[in-house]
Amino acid sequence: MLDLTYETPKPKVISGAKHDWELVIGMEVHAQVSTNAKLFSGASTKFGAEPNSNVAFVDAGMPGMLPVINEECVAQAVRTGLGLKAEINLFSAFDRKNYFYPDLPQGYQISQLYHPIVGEGEVLVEMGDGSARTVRIERIHLEQDAGKSIHDMDPNMSFVDLNRTGVALMEIVSRPDIRGPEEAAAYIVKLRQILRYLGTCDGNMQNGNLRADVNVSICRPGQYEKYMETQDFSHLGTRCEIKNMNSMRFIQAAIEHEARRQIAIVEGGGSVDQETRLYDPDKDETRSMRSKEEAHDYRYFPDPDLLPLEIEQDWVDNIAKGLPELPDAKKSRFIGDFGLSDYDASVLTAEAESAAYFEAVAAEAGDGKLAANWVINELFGRLKKEDHDITESPVTPQQLAGIIKLIKSDAISGKIAKDLFEIVYTEGGDPEAIVEDRGMKQVTDTGAIEAALDEIIAANPAQVEKAKENPKLAGWFVGQVMKATGGKANPKAVNQLIQEKLG
Repeated sequence: MLDLTYETPKPKVISGAKHDWELVIGMEVHAQVSTNAKLFSGASTKFGAEPNSNVAFVDAGMPGMLPVINEECVAQAVRTGLGLKAEINLFSAFDRKNYFYPDLPQGYQISQLYHPIVGEGEVLVEMGDGSARTVRIERIHLEQDAGKSIHDMDPNMSFVDLNRTGVALMEIVSRPDIRGPEEAAAYIVKLRQILRYLGTCDGNMQNGNLRADVNVSICRPGQYEKYMETQDFSHLGTRCEIKNMNSMRFIQAAIEHEARRQIAIVEGGGSVDQETRLYDPDKDETRSMRSKEEAHDYRYFPDPDLLPLEIEQDWVDNIAKGLPELPDAKKSRFIGDFGLSDYDASVLTAEAESAAYFEAVAAEAGDGKLAANWVINELFGRLKKEDHDITESPVTPQQLAGIIKLIKSDAISGKIAKDLFEIVYTEGGDPEAIVEDRGMKQVTDTGAIEAALDEIIAANPAQVEKAKENPKLAGWFVGQVMKATGGKANPKAVNQLIQEKLG
C-alpha cells in the first residue's frame, strides 16, 4: 500500500472581544444497524411502513415479553469495530437506561454503559488540503432506538409511531479530538463512508439512520495541548451537547453559533452550564433542552433479562476475513496502481459503487488515468446534473471503456468521443458499432486533410501572413480544418501539417 503522509490541520480560532479561543469537539454518532430485524425482536426495520405496523410485543413493552438478541446486529457492530481499527471486546453486557418518554413503551432503553462491545479505535479524517487528523474512537456500544412522537397532525393531540422502537443502533463515541466545524463535518462524511463500505449502516441522514450529537467546548490557545499531555479535562471548557444533528451544513452552523455563545458567556464573567441543547436552523441559534444528565440520573443497572454477551475470537476472525477493502486502502491503491492524483482517487473512492465502476472501466480500457478522467468529468458530471448516482448510470462500464478504447486507437478524436458519449448516454448501444454506422471515424488520411488545409490557405493569404508573424494565430487554421472535415480530422495530423505549411 502507498504510504500517505499528512500535516495536522490547525484548530479553528475564534476571536472574542477580549481573547482568542479554540474549539474542542467530540461526537456521539448514532448509526442504525443495517439488518432486516430489530435488536431484540423479529419485527421488520423497513423504512416507510404504515405507522405502528413494524412492532413486536417486546417492542411495545407488553408484560412478560423477553428480549432475544439478534446475532446479526452483534456481527455488524463487530464489523464496524474492525473497520475502525478498534478493539473488539469478547465480553460485553447490556444495561437498562431508565427514563420516561411517550415513545419509549418499556420506560427504559436497553443499552451498554459499563461493558461496550467495541473499545478504542480511530478514524483518519482528510481535509482536502493535504492535511488530516486522526480522531480517536472511545467506544461503540449497541442500544435500542426509541419511537417517534408526532406533534403536527392535530392541534390538541400528539401521536406516537413505534416502528423505530427497538431498532438496533451503534453509538460511536469519539474523543474530543475535532478542532473545528469543517473537521466535524468531514469526520461525519468519513465515518459514513466507512460504514457504507462495510455495509453496516446505509448512512441515510434524511431518514434518521445516521444522527450526531455534537459536544462543543472552548479553551484558550495552549490548553488543548495540556489536555493531550495529561488527559485531564480540567484544561478544557465545560461542554454542551447539541442533540440530533442530521445535516453537515447544520452541524457546522450549530458549532459556530454554540462556540460564540460560550465565548460571550465566559468573557462576560459567567460560566457555561453543562447541558443538552437543540439547534434551530431557522433562527440560527441553539437553545436549552435540558440540563446534562449524568449516568446516575438514568439509574443504569445490568438488564436482568439478558445474559452477558460472550463471543469467541474465531468468530471475530472469520468476520475480519470477510471485510471489504476500505476507503483509505482503496484510495492508496488507486494512487499507486493507476497513478491518480490524491483528489481524483478521493472522488472515485467516495462511494464503494463509484470505485467499483471505475475499476471495471480501467480494467476493460487498460488505461486508469484516462478512465478516471472520463468517469469523473463526463459521467459524474452528467449524473450530478440530472441528480442521479452511479447506480442509476445509463452507461455501463463496458460502454465507457469502449469509448476510451476508440480514443486510444485514434479511431475517434476527443471531440467525437464526447458526441459519442452523448449518444450512448441517451440512446444506448455499442460504441464501436455506433461509430461505424454513423460514419464518426476520425479522418487519418493525411492526403485528405492536406487538401482541405491547402484550400483554406489559398483562400486566406492575409491570415497566413499573420500566422507566420505570430505562430499563436495558427490555431485559427486548426479550427477551419476541423470545420471543413466535420470535426473528424485527426488533430495531431492537422497540427503537424500546419506547422509544415506555415513554418
